Formats: sequence, C-alpha cells, structure tokens
Amino acid sequence: MTSHESATVLLTGAGAPGASGIIRSLRATDERPVRIVGVDMDPDAYGFELVDEHETVPAGGEDDYVPAMAAVAERTDPDVILPLTTAELGPLARQRDAFDATVMVSPTTALGIANDKGRLYDFLDTQGFETAPAFRRVDSMDGFVGACHELGYPDRPVCFKRPVASGMRGFRVLDPTTDRLDSLLTEKPNSAVTTVEEVRPVLAGAETFPEFVVMEYLPGEEYSVDVLAMGEETGPIVPRSRAQTRAGITFRGTVEPNRDLTTAADAIARRLGLEYNVNIQFKYDADGTPKVIEINPRVAGTIVMCVGAGANLPYLAVKHALGEPVPEVDVEWGTEMVRYWQELFRPPAGDAYRVEEGPLGGGDGP
Repeated sequence: MTSHESATVLLTGAGAPGASGIIRSLRATDERPVRIVGVDMDPDAYGFELVDEHETVPAGGEDDYVPAMAAVAERTDPDVILPLTTAELGPLARQRDAFDATVMVSPTTALGIANDKGRLYDFLDTQGFETAPAFRRVDSMDGFVGACHELGYPDRPVCFKRPVASGMRGFRVLDPTTDRLDSLLTEKPNSAVTTVEEVRPVLAGAETFPEFVVMEYLPGEEYSVDVLAMGEETGPIVPRSRAQTRAGITFRGTVEPNRDLTTAADAIARRLGLEYNVNIQFKYDADGTPKVIEINPRVAGTIVMCVGAGANLPYLAVKHALGEPVPEVDVEWGTEMVRYWQELFRPPAGDAYRVEEGPLGGGDGP
C-alpha cells in the first residue's frame, strides 16, 4: 500500500533522448502511483508508447505553445508540469499563471542567466566564483579573432560556442596543432576541432556576424553534477563523470563523490536561486581547477545515472514541487553506467512492441 495519494505529471519532450530514463525514474518509486501525461511536437515521439496518455503540442518557441499546453493541462489535471527541453523553459516560466499545476521551472531571472553562457560566465566572474572560465563575448570578426589571440591562440587551443544553444550546437575547438590529415582519415566526420583559418571564411559569409562566446580550452576531465535546487537551499547533489559522450549525451560514466564539485554546485545553484532539477557541467583546466562550462536549468537527460545509484532526483523534485519534504538519499558511489540503444517497433497494425531479451549474461551464445 502506498503512503501518498497518486500524482499526475505532465511531462514535455516525450521524444527527447533522455525521456525514457526519466519516465522510468518517475515510475520507480513505491511511495505512490505516478500517472504520466506526455506531450511532444512530434506525433511519432517514441515516449508516447511509455506514458499513460499523450498529445501533440507546438514547439516551445511557437506563439501557440502555452495555450496548447494549458488546454492539455485543463483536460488531464496534472499536479506538476515537468519540462525536458530547453526551448520550453522560458515560455512556461513567464506564463506559469496559465496553469493550476506547479510548473517545475526556475524563476525567469535565474533562467536568463543560466541559459546564456556569456551572462553565466560573467555572473560567475563578478560573484567571485573560482569556477568561472576565462572568456570573451564577441559579435564581429575582429572581436572574434582578437578574443582568440587574447586567450592564447595559436599557442594554446581555445573554444567558441553560441551563447544560447544546446547539444553542442555551434561548439568548436580551435587547435592549429591538430593533425588534419589524421583527423580526415581516422575520425568520423563530426569532429568539433578546427582552426581560425578554416572557420574565418565561413563566418565572413554570414549576412550578420553571429554572436559567440570565446573561452579558454579546458583539457581535463568532464563532470555533470545533478542538483535538486530549492531556491536558497539545495537537496541531494550527485556528481558523475562523463567518460564517453556522443553529441553531448553521456554514454559511459561513474557516480563519484567529489567535495569540490558538490560545494561549487551548491553555491552556484543557491546564488542563482534555481529551482527543481538542475544540471551543472564542469571541466578541469590544466592546473586541476574545475570550471563551469554550462548550466542546464532542467532535468538532465542522463539523470537516470543518479537514479541507478540510489538517488531518484526526478521523483524527489516532484515531491518538492508538491510541497513535501525531501528525504536524504544513500548514494552508492562508484556506480557505473553504460548506455546502449533500444529499439521500438510499430507494425502497420497493432500495438508497438520491443524485441524481448533474456537475462543479462544468459545463454551460451554463438
């Protein structure tokens, strides 16, 4: 018997890469039944097969997104609204009064800083955080080239990225020491490494020069830190390594205790006044100092890694949204995750299905 009444979660981005793990996390509690209503702009979103009800809504940047979401909420009567994609955070935060449910997004001021890397790095620097990377914000070719040289190029590699972007879109490492022939012959055609000389003619062809953040190159290990943010307080904080990534998604990593990262993430989340599930990504510089590379002020696609180690942060955030106390968690540090693909089949007629497999390690094999 459950100790709490059932809860309904209106979950957006049901076709996002991490939706499957987050849905399974919400269902992993034995405290109460969790009914999940999933929405996505793609009518064929795979997550529709995993939720209790589903509907298609416009993209988060469309004018009719919030009215469509409000209509879904009125029909399904959710207790909380949990967005999975960055584009939906701002509209939901600005119009949270359109919903009777608790909208699990941070205040608009905190979102504006966290979602803009230039504003974020400036905030960290002016607030005195040692985790602030060296950076320049540029909006011209002269400014771009000058910033690269100010940060050490060509003697040292530097990076550039769009201030507001996700999934490594617009991110490049400028490193003239890279063996271009070796990259051409041995790497898949998705390398983020290039040179100023290669990108300059491309940028020169832009009708309006795009705004970039140019920042120091960080050669050390990369970590994601999942935080249950609660405004002036924080709940559980779980650092995890990113040993192998593809297109910004972790495919191999380990949940690790790291006092420096935990302390930094706690202070940053509280200083910004963030709320609910937040992901802060760090990378170490050459001197062994962790620097912030970005903040995702939403539930992270790989947060299931924390759940597998004993910290069900998505469900704990729902509890916080419902006004319930958040218990302490017992994290099994050292838990490793390896991600793999799983297929969903939709026959011409009938229900969707998966190819079932036996127990892991079962059978003698070929």
